[in-house]
Amino acid sequence: MQTILDNQAISDQGEQRFAPTDEPPADQHSALSTQHSALQRETVVILDYGSQYTQLIARRVREQRVYCELVEHDAPAAQVMALHPSAFILSGGPNSVYEPGAPQLPAYVLASGVPVLGICYGLQLLTAALGGTVEPHLRQYGPATIEIEQAADCPLFAGMPVTTNVWMSHGDSITAPPPGWRVIASSAGKPTAIASPDGKYVAIQFHPEVVHTPLGSEIIRNFLYNIAGLHATWTPTALIEQAISQIRDMVGGSRVLCALSGGVDSAVVAALVHQAVGEQLTCVFVDNGLLRLGEAEQVEETFQRALGLNLITAHAADRFLARLVGVIDPEEKRKRIGAEFIRVFEETLAEAGDFEFLAQGTLYPDVIESAHPERKSAARIKTHHNVGGLPADMKFKLVEPLRYLFKDEVRAVGEALGLPADLVHRQPFPGPGLAVRVLGEVNRPALDTLRLADAIVREEVLASGIEATVWQYFAVLTPLQSVGVMGDGRTYANMVAVRAVSSQDGMTADWARLPHDLLARISNRIVNEVAGVNRVVYDITSKPPATIEWE
Repeated sequence: MQTILDNQAISDQGEQRFAPTDEPPADQHSALSTQHSALQRETVVILDYGSQYTQLIARRVREQRVYCELVEHDAPAAQVMALHPSAFILSGGPNSVYEPGAPQLPAYVLASGVPVLGICYGLQLLTAALGGTVEPHLRQYGPATIEIEQAADCPLFAGMPVTTNVWMSHGDSITAPPPGWRVIASSAGKPTAIASPDGKYVAIQFHPEVVHTPLGSEIIRNFLYNIAGLHATWTPTALIEQAISQIRDMVGGSRVLCALSGGVDSAVVAALVHQAVGEQLTCVFVDNGLLRLGEAEQVEETFQRALGLNLITAHAADRFLARLVGVIDPEEKRKRIGAEFIRVFEETLAEAGDFEFLAQGTLYPDVIESAHPERKSAARIKTHHNVGGLPADMKFKLVEPLRYLFKDEVRAVGEALGLPADLVHRQPFPGPGLAVRVLGEVNRPALDTLRLADAIVREEVLASGIEATVWQYFAVLTPLQSVGVMGDGRTYANMVAVRAVSSQDGMTADWARLPHDLLARISNRIVNEVAGVNRVVYDITSKPPATIEWE
């Protein structure tokens, strides 16, 4: 399977790997990204050592309008240096630097002479590489308070109070900084931030990228601007120009099929590809029977009539439901749905001629959670149907211009492209659709029940006027049944769970504190209007430890 626009850059829920045009590509991926570096003079390279937070580092960098790219720690030196890094950030990770076989600091990082920020494991890498000592000492997990050494006068903490709260997650600590380095912050009397004599290298034990470090964005901003001397030049408009240029170069005169779901991700992809190659694009919408109430009709109306795109609708509900008979495991659901999507595309377009490329709205969180080979150091959280669920023998080459973008960045691009506001800000919907919101086996009666319950949740949240403050809200049909009383009679019926979360990027999320009267209306309507349901519960679990979707 070949991936077009298989870039390697990031934001907070993304991005692109672009190599300069005057150097030969080291591999296929870098060959597909030759447009970018010539336009993007400043690039922060984030070396990924396997932390689940690594993508959030990229997010925080992008929030400062500084371009960055995420690269595996063991990527070839030529590939990394072809990006002409303006600075490096070393991520956290699950290893201990003193263990045999643990990932080490590539020689090119220090040899490059550019500023470096080490975070958690990154701090330990710098310490070990430059003669300091790291030991299994002072384990810290969760909130902590650091004291900034004012005498050190380090620009990393410029404008910050003497004490501040941070988020720790480490089992190893530095017991001696490298020779000549100074301690710039401490926690519980132990060094938690250090700087090289010239201030070019700084390293911290805590995680500034997570929201639990309230001033984390300021710390990253200080590194980018005060230490690395970078500028706020990255914008959605620049991304659009680069993506369109890449699509044209990669696709040439070939025809492109766009997998259209009706959500913002595939809509932005369709708009980008359409601007790049025009009538060479054909969109295919698969009505797989796993959509929300009235969604299929809405998709056809929006994309065919409102946006004027070439659209083919494949009515394939029976096929997908047949593939899901007896399937309980959510991973198997995702894989079967992903494989069936491709088969439907191939068969639907057999009469329309040959299509060499498939464009789809894969986002960076999909790649992160699926532990795609691009992030082989990280653990797989769940397989996304459009990443790990794609069949190995599929005939298409992939066009994925949003593959390293987070959701909010996609929305910014959508706005810049002039897409309708109600489409751009539509709440996220999983690729496998309601199949992962029906817990257990998926069948028509269960889907019909869930559609009605979910429609009530969405109607009531919209009517309340608080939808802009909630990242995602939906219903889940559980396999549990419970005893109830209706009309003075005993019932034994289904339980529906309501899920609503607040988030900035979808990578972390907190359960939304919906007003009690709103929850009461939702519960009352579901029990009274949806046959076979006699109990409604509200999910008050954050991500982590849970994921936003139940499956």
